[in-house]
Amino acid sequence: MKISGARTETFSAIRRRALADAAGVSAAPRGTVPVDKAGFLGLEPADLTPKVQAALQTLMSEVEDLRTEVSRLKYRLNEAETLADMDVLAPVLNRRAFLREVRRVSAFAQRYGSPASLVFFDLDNFKAVNDRFGHAAGDSALKAVAERLLANVRESDIVGRMGGDEFAVLLVQADKATAEMKGESLAGAIRGVPVQFGEWSAPLHVSFGVREIEAGAEPEVSLAEADAAMFLKKRTRAAAG
Repeated sequence: MKISGARTETFSAIRRRALADAAGVSAAPRGTVPVDKAGFLGLEPADLTPKVQAALQTLMSEVEDLRTEVSRLKYRLNEAETLADMDVLAPVLNRRAFLREVRRVSAFAQRYGSPASLVFFDLDNFKAVNDRFGHAAGDSALKAVAERLLANVRESDIVGRMGGDEFAVLLVQADKATAEMKGESLAGAIRGVPVQFGEWSAPLHVSFGVREIEAGAEPEVSLAEADAAMFLKKRTRAAAG
């Protein structure tokens, strides 16, 4: 098929002609391709009139402004993504982000045969703190729990708030026995110091359960099994008096 009217000029020739027309400078006849010469952006020295130089300077300034704006937007996007992963109250991951990390660590553990475990924490009788001292005091207590957990785990471990007064810790390179010992240590850190509310203070009581992550297990299932282990331990302790 024959295509009539095909463009025979190179892009650089068209650009030079358009700039020259805008600046009132005669350009090479249409359809001719001048001999290449050293220049700026494909323009010959004769093309760089003051008006053309001013136009190019404006264009370069606008390009730099666009680059700055893109960098700013990328920063804000990263910041927004980070905020979307954080709990609204405590300085730890929210449930959605925590489960995503469980899936990631589970895939790594399955591929390389390294263990990983979940420790699920629940504050005992936390409602009494809210009822006696108010919800602001309850919020302070939850923040204190999160900070104590963060202060007593490795950088590779992950802490999340599952909602209400429930927290979870993802321990990498930790089998169930190791996680049990670490869970007891973390529970001791939570119980160790009463939380201060102005002139008042309240001790914190916590129960925990452990579940080693099995290969191929769904994150929600592993978390629910750690929760069930916590509930069973709490009920056994209550039955023992």
